[in-house]
Amino acid sequence: MSVAQDLSGPALPADPAVPAEDEVGRYPISEVVERTGLSAHTLRWYERIGLLPQVGREASRSGGGQTGRRLYSERDLAFLAFVGKLRATGMPVAEMIQYGELAREGAHTIEARRQMLIAHRAEVRERIADLTACLMVLDCKVELYTRLRDESGVPQTVPTAD
Repeated sequence: MSVAQDLSGPALPADPAVPAEDEVGRYPISEVVERTGLSAHTLRWYERIGLLPQVGREASRSGGGQTGRRLYSERDLAFLAFVGKLRATGMPVAEMIQYGELAREGAHTIEARRQMLIAHRAEVRERIADLTACLMVLDCKVELYTRLRDESGVPQTVPTAD
């Protein structure tokens, strides 16, 4: 049974942070830029700081090993999508790197990764609650001004920027 399989149910998706031994990249950096919206600089930086595992490379034309252009795999794209969600929810880069390192260490880190995500989820929920409270205040103000405008009978003007 694989690590990604639950004893009581169907197979769980593989963790995209864990590179597959046999997965071959097929997407050049230009296509990954187009698909993800990330810049080539950001992609190279993610690799340099250890957030993204070493990306496979095309064999060099001289036959001297893998020194050619980067080729990203489906798993790399899935991990970049996940990292995008972590970024959008405010996870610091250092924690994203730690998560990636744990994932690449293997199955014995599943609980540590789970705990990291539980803690981050709690922070996200707290921010959502704070933003929801702020939104309620804004809604009340908009409703107040709508009522005052409608009751005033005074012609309304909106200043324009010159």
